[in-house]
Amino acid sequence: MERVFSGAQPTGNLHLGNYLGAIRNWVTLQKDFECIFCVVDLHAITVWQEPNELRSNIRELAASMIASGIDPEKHVLFNQSQVSAHAELAWIFNCVARIGWLNRMTQFKEKAGKNRENASLGLYAYPSLMAADILAYKATHVPVGEDQKQHLELTRDIAIKFNNDFGVEFFPQPDPLILGPATRVMSLRDGSKKMSKSDASDMSRINMTDDADTLAKKIRKAKTDPEPLPSEAAGLEGRPEAKNLITIYAALTDKTVADVLAEHGGTQFSGFKQALTDVVVEKLAPITEEMARLKADNTYIDAVLAKGADRANAIAQPILKEVKEIVGFLNS
Repeated sequence: MERVFSGAQPTGNLHLGNYLGAIRNWVTLQKDFECIFCVVDLHAITVWQEPNELRSNIRELAASMIASGIDPEKHVLFNQSQVSAHAELAWIFNCVARIGWLNRMTQFKEKAGKNRENASLGLYAYPSLMAADILAYKATHVPVGEDQKQHLELTRDIAIKFNNDFGVEFFPQPDPLILGPATRVMSLRDGSKKMSKSDASDMSRINMTDDADTLAKKIRKAKTDPEPLPSEAAGLEGRPEAKNLITIYAALTDKTVADVLAEHGGTQFSGFKQALTDVVVEKLAPITEEMARLKADNTYIDAVLAKGADRANAIAQPILKEVKEIVGFLNS
């Protein structure tokens, strides 16, 4: 069976964009692939993290993944720092990758911003660690969004150069896994901006921890415009807030935007918001309740991650051992 690797950063305060953009898609991959799911806590510390908060966020992300349908018995779920192969292989890849390649990474420029000289070396070398995450398991496929395509291309370049440098056919070139049209969830207060945990207004996002009453309030107060919903997708042009609510409804009901507009076109937002509230509560409330139950049991979450780390190590360590032999290291 082909192997998928995918990871998410434990940044805390998970919202609907995280669920629709990544976690829900991972659940469907379990049917057709051998899946390795990773809480990438090494990536998280490329910017400062308060230690106790980081531990809490690692557990929260793991809980959300399990509550959403990730099966840690059939597939591998662990946190990155428990498997040393990630860091060891990342260093080897730091010596394979070229500075010119990393200088082209647009995500570093965006995250470092004007304080580029004060950014951590880890943030700059982030793509080498991402390559190690994938290639430590010889993953064949990686689900990617728009912001990660460039990093996967670098992973393929590193795999090619490693093979060429040492005259081997060792690492595969992992393929991107495009899971249909990307669900881009925008702010409930400004349809031109992505839904984000860093937004000052909690009313701008649907948190995965929100109860039914909070969800209903946020949708009711979501920004809209005075016109009724159009009957065709072309009518959403120039109406970002309307487009966002329709997109959320379509994603949660597994319908197309065209289907939703055919059903609700011509109605006022007051009526559509009630329909959207019903869908959001139906889909998210069970996940929220299960997340709360799991988050209250740190012992269980920690045991799941530890067992997953053992299984991940069993895959990655033999691959790393071969890499060391290829490079020329002495191994006992």
